[in-house]
Amino acid sequence: MIRYLIIDDEHIAHDIIKGYCDLLPNMQLMKHCYDAIEAITYLNENNVDLIFLDLNMPKLKGFDFLKTLTHPPKVIVTTAYSEFALEGYELNVVDYLLKPFGFDRFLKAVNKVTNSSVKTTSPSEPNLKDEDKRIFLRSNKKYIQVTTATILYIEAAGNYTKVITQQEHIIVREKISDLIETLSNDEFLQVHKSFAVATKHISSIEGNRILIGSTTIPIGKSYKANIDSLLS
Repeated sequence: MIRYLIIDDEHIAHDIIKGYCDLLPNMQLMKHCYDAIEAITYLNENNVDLIFLDLNMPKLKGFDFLKTLTHPPKVIVTTAYSEFALEGYELNVVDYLLKPFGFDRFLKAVNKVTNSSVKTTSPSEPNLKDEDKRIFLRSNKKYIQVTTATILYIEAAGNYTKVITQQEHIIVREKISDLIETLSNDEFLQVHKSFAVATKHISSIEGNRILIGSTTIPIGKSYKANIDSLLS
């Protein structure tokens, strides 16, 4: 469960974010905050895993607020101002959503949080275990929650991507490059322009081939360095 906080001075922004989060079963709203001072007061006594943070707020601007936190949780910036994106990434925000944003873009940002193994609320909390990491995949008109540890490999299919898990095959309307960005670099490795594999599920590597279960996956010439790095 991801405990989250919304910090935004616009009520409609709270409604949109909460509405999107309500579509996801692993999101728990802890508090609506309408300025940064209110958020500081809450965080002094409570921990959260994720903050949806607006930037242009009264009393204390979003990034100025973020700099006051000793051990900040994950942060997804939600703003109408693109010019502050660089500063946001320097402060290690998870993602930068430009208003107005749709659910697909929102989901991609949240997936980055659920799939991350970096500590969130305090230095004493344990890292998220592999078996607990989950992402939502859009297939047809529904969203399927998948435990990332069960994904064997993903395969490009034009503007779609096949996600092969231990239980099922899921066709996702998303390019493989976009899906790879969502998955952890520590767990998944692109080995071909059309394939990325879960390193924990590799049975063997021989020549220019990877064996995962009974499936043989080619290694592209331009991705050979990725394999060399894995083996070293």
